[in-house]
Amino acid sequence: MNSDDIRPDDERRSKNSPARFIAKEILNGIENLIQEAQANTRPLEVDPFRSRLFELFVTAEGAGLIKDETQVSASSDFDEDADELDLSADSLCRLLARRWGLDMAAREAQALQTRLPADQLERMRLLWSVMRMWIEWSYAWRRWAEFHASPDTSTAK
Repeated sequence: MNSDDIRPDDERRSKNSPARFIAKEILNGIENLIQEAQANTRPLEVDPFRSRLFELFVTAEGAGLIKDETQVSASSDFDEDADELDLSADSLCRLLARRWGLDMAAREAQALQTRLPADQLERMRLLWSVMRMWIEWSYAWRRWAEFHASPDTSTAK
């Protein structure tokens, strides 16, 4: 008997929901993409990495997994095992930083007043690139309708 067998049905369903599965797949896809870019010493801002990252963004947006940055609390707990995964830029980067131990390494480096090791610093830079592009795409996506309204819906003189 495994631990899934003794969980209440509601808890088992939330942990295995389609949205949660999609969120985990997107997170894994972004992690793999970052590792591939790092292995090839190529920036994420150029194709094929940028296009592939944008496809993951569109999938996350389409699945309703990206919360508006204004609705995400700065003190939110970013946990991969939470019932709902938020894939806003901040959450996404915190989840990956936690996976890789970057959050702890950064705290330790700060406490000891030392530099991050080169490989961890490179991963931090790659996460920053992901976060910046994700924020830009989220902003543009939210404002699309505002700048593409049909002329008949605009205010009459």
